[in-house]
Amino acid sequence: MPPMPARGGIDLGGTKIQAIVFHPADERVLGQSRRPTPHEGGPQAVADAMAEALQEAADGAGIPTDQLAGVGVGSPGEIDSEAGTVSHAANLPDWEAPFALAPELAQRFGTRVSLGNDVDVATQAEFALGAGREASSLLGVFWGTGVGGGLVFDSKPWSGRGAAGEIGHMVVKRGGARCPCGRRGCMEAYAGRRAMEARALKLTDRGRKTALFRIMRERGRENLSSGVWAKALEHGDELAAEIIERAVQGLGAGVASAVNLLDIELVVIGGGLGVRFGEPMVERILAAMMPHLFFDDRPPTVRVAALGDLGGAIGAALLSQRLHPAASTPA
Repeated sequence: MPPMPARGGIDLGGTKIQAIVFHPADERVLGQSRRPTPHEGGPQAVADAMAEALQEAADGAGIPTDQLAGVGVGSPGEIDSEAGTVSHAANLPDWEAPFALAPELAQRFGTRVSLGNDVDVATQAEFALGAGREASSLLGVFWGTGVGGGLVFDSKPWSGRGAAGEIGHMVVKRGGARCPCGRRGCMEAYAGRRAMEARALKLTDRGRKTALFRIMRERGRENLSSGVWAKALEHGDELAAEIIERAVQGLGAGVASAVNLLDIELVVIGGGLGVRFGEPMVERILAAMMPHLFFDDRPPTVRVAALGDLGGAIGAALLSQRLHPAASTPA
């Protein structure tokens, strides 16, 4: 039997685009590329950056894109996998109306492109190859620009009617902080990186001191990335520590509530902030969960995502394999 062909995977996030070429048979990343997500230019600018990122990864692997068995994409927003469109991607620039992302990329790459929700595919990657290999039920919590969730029940992915896993919009405080989604009291209003940055700006306008924005400028960043938060905490920045603690408490309440409902055996914490802060922060999140767990004598196992920053892109490549096992090219 010939070796399984390589596949492309693209993880589209609010701050970065991660692309890889992946060989599923031996679980190897053959080439990779990372680019910032454009903040203007709408869906077309994002699609252009995605195409450039995968082309760079394919060049690194020495494999032309039209020789890939397929390409998977994990994207935020509302996914219509049949039409190949993405809409209502709130953390991406001017992306409300459906945009035919899969056909656009398929034409550029010369191979079939499959779309999936970004957090769903990352959760599936952790279940298949990462921290969830030994679990039969899993909740993936991806802490980054927003807070997303993915679910595995009885070793099978669960998407409900298509929108299961929106853990970032579980209410952790009635009438609480305004969420980027427009509602109040969502977990994401406390723990999403975009909401955390907005709070830091608000408090500095009120006279609070912080090194966050100086570190951001020194690093040439356009926003408070996970690395900026980590560096501020290393320097003992009081405002950064206060906002992070607020986020941890929000995560603890929301994740514990999900566990109370679902009785999940394993929680995997991923995303840009989750991976950057790692095991010490996972322990803090578990501690914040404990007061809210109904069965606190048997809490779930909580682990940091084992696949790190590449988990979403690996999950996207696995999505391509799962949906289209045989190599094929678009008509």
